Order: sequence, then C-alpha cells, then structure tokens
Amino acid sequence: MTQVRAHPLRRQLRRSLRAAVARLPRGLRFAAYRRMVECDPAPKLRLELKIAQTQDELEACFALLHDAYVASGFMQPHPSGLRVTPYHALPTTTTLCAKVDGRVAGTLSIVREGVFGFPMQSAFDLSAVRAREGRIAEISALAIAPEFRRTGGTILFPLMKFMYEYCTRYFDTRHLVIAVHPERIELYEALLLFERLPARPVEHYDFAGGAPAIGATLDLQTAAQRYRALYGGRSERRDLHRYFVETRLAQIHHPPRSYFTSNDPVLTPALLDHFFNRRTDVLAGLDERRRRLLRSVYTGAAWQAVLPDCAPTAGDDEAALRAHPRFSLKCPASISHEVGSTVARQRATVIELAMHGFQARTIRPLAVGTRCRVEVELGENLRSCVEAVLVRNVASGSGHFHGFRVEAPDAAWRRCVLALQESDTHLELARHGTQGRSGLPSAAETAHA
Repeated sequence: MTQVRAHPLRRQLRRSLRAAVARLPRGLRFAAYRRMVECDPAPKLRLELKIAQTQDELEACFALLHDAYVASGFMQPHPSGLRVTPYHALPTTTTLCAKVDGRVAGTLSIVREGVFGFPMQSAFDLSAVRAREGRIAEISALAIAPEFRRTGGTILFPLMKFMYEYCTRYFDTRHLVIAVHPERIELYEALLLFERLPARPVEHYDFAGGAPAIGATLDLQTAAQRYRALYGGRSERRDLHRYFVETRLAQIHHPPRSYFTSNDPVLTPALLDHFFNRRTDVLAGLDERRRRLLRSVYTGAAWQAVLPDCAPTAGDDEAALRAHPRFSLKCPASISHEVGSTVARQRATVIELAMHGFQARTIRPLAVGTRCRVEVELGENLRSCVEAVLVRNVASGSGHFHGFRVEAPDAAWRRCVLALQESDTHLELARHGTQGRSGLPSAAETAHA
C-alpha cells in the first residue's frame, strides 16, 4: 500500500490547533472546522471505491473495523481479529470500502431497516425520524486505516462522497442516522450538517462497547441545498457541495443493476457460513426471535443448512412468519383506472414484486376492489404493463401502501420476478437481467407462468 505519513511536527501542530479550536465559541468552532475541509476532486492515489463483496474484501473491512474499535476502547479484542455484527448478515446492509493499491484503507456500513431494525434503536428514540416521509439508513462501522487518518481526509472524504451518492442514487434513502462519540459529534454537525436527535446523550452505548454516544440525523432531500448555501463559492477543494453533488470521481464503482432494485446483497451461503459461523459465532449467539427472522430472509435449502436451528413450533406459528424478499425495489410506475367516463392517473413507486402481485406506494388512496392498468419501469428500457386489482390499502405518514393482485403478468414482469427469485446476490441479479431482453418469455418463464 502507498504509505502516507504525517511529519511528527505537523501532527503536533494539528493537535495544538484542535485544542485551540475546542476553546472557541460554537459558531467560531464550526467555521474553523469548515476551513479545514480539503477534498480532492482528482485523487492521485491509486484509489478504488466499491461495495465490499468478495471474501477478501469483507475480511479486510471487518479486520480494519475490529482494530479501530479495539484501539478506541469500543470493544475487547476478538480471537478472530474481526468485528462482525448480526446486521452484517442482512441483505439490507451494504458495506462500502476504499482501496489503495488493492488494499482496503477505509470502510463503512449502511444499514437500512431490515428484520432486526437498526443498531441505534436499542438506545435512541427514532420516532421523530420515522414520522417523516422517506426511508431511513444508519451509517455505522466507519474505520480508516491509521496511516490515512491524519492526511486531510484523503480516504474519509471520498468514502463519505461514495456514501452520499449511494444513498441518494441507489439505496432509496432519505434520512441518515448515526451514533457518534461526544468528542466527534461536532465534526458531523459542522461539516455534514447532521442535527442531534432530541434526547440526552447515551452514557453507555452497548453497540460501541459501553462508550458514550450522541444520536444525530441528516435529511438527504434537503442536504444538497443546505450544502450549496454553506459551501457555494468556496474554492474547489473547500466546496463540499460541489464535491458531493456535482463532482464525478472515476474511482467510484457503482453497482451494476439491470433492474431498479434498491439494495445490493453480497452474501452467499458460503460467505454467511464463513464469517458468521466459522470465523465468529455471531449466528450461534442470536436469540430465538432473530434466528427465526433470519430464516424468513434466507429461505433456500443452501441457506437453511448454514443457519442456526430453531426450537420446534406449532405449524400455525411457522406459517405466520412471513418470508422477507432479499431484494427491495424502487420502480417508477403509473396507475390508471376508470372514474365514470374519465380515466384517472397517478404516479406510484413499486417497492415489492411477486409473480401475481405487487406492493406500491402512492400519494392518493385507491379503493379496495379498483381495477387498474399499471405501467412499471422495471429497469433501464425494461417496461411492463399489467392489469391489476387493488386488494389492500394501508395509509401511513409517507403515503398510501397498496397491495395489488396481478392475474396475467407479461413477459417482462415474469422475467424480473424469476431473476429476483433465482438470484442470491446483486451480481447474479445483474447477470439475470441482461439475458433475454427480446421481450419473449424464455422456456423457464413459460413453465412458471
């Protein structure tokens, strides 16, 4: 790896500067922090930013995180040398990595709400964030290799930019939440404009080894405008708005997607077994409820073979445990239906898909029993048009969630559902999606229709 080391005198100068800044009034402190921003729009390092998906990449991320948490006193050393949590076992968690010369130099995990909820919810009240429209993701497990921690954000800022782009463009996320040590919260407030949750700091946050923590949130829908107001007009290397929103880093490798999925599962049964059974005992330590929830996510025989056993239950209890799809969706759609002699239309977002049904979010409600014509953009240049009947309507603060029955899915619809059902990872799904785009159903599709 390319070694970037700060001169001892420079390190001492920075420590003295931070101590001096800490004594300033809040407004002056924040202004001083912002003057320290230096983001390089054209990194000279042999840098690569991507989703961690191979065994080696995940191993390096978990090892870097382990060493950072041990050094900070957030956990005791683990015999494996890895920090792996139950949330890393979920398809709704994505781990990003920054690599220099092929070696992992930084990592963070984005945890969208899944069957386990969020790590933060054990200690912080997230009800105020949940009450707002839009999905939530927790930013967790941030670690930077020691040789890059004092180099002006050489790794941190590109990693944060990747996180911002991934959440806003791919992960269907509006609100970010974080739990941060009190000594570091002001950097997130001053630079990224996080706002503290309306609660007292947690004195002993179990997820960070009992260290104190403060919760904070950021609305990504308004963040770009706020960044422009704060940083606009500054020099290119000091303008976080331009860097996050407008600059395109060739070093960022976005995930391949044929369909408009909004998460990128990377675990296979072999990887799940390796990290959560063999290298650590995370799965063995799950309580009965979480074991059952994990089995509701990973339903194939290969998955069930590496998951921990559950206590026997009555057949009705087992049947009541709903299967959770590994892939979530964000497909733009148009729903039209007859109202007297006219046709009413409204936009919708399809968020879940099955062979003979789907769930969509709309702004205006529809009556149960309404027959609709639904046009869905399943991916780039991949459109489906089906007739559907509304069978369920649930209102929430973020719109109306409708459940539809589809009696005659077309070829594009069948192809998408089969790809979702047969793929374990986002790479497999991308390969499925690039096949058979002629619009004609394959033999497998015809058999399943």
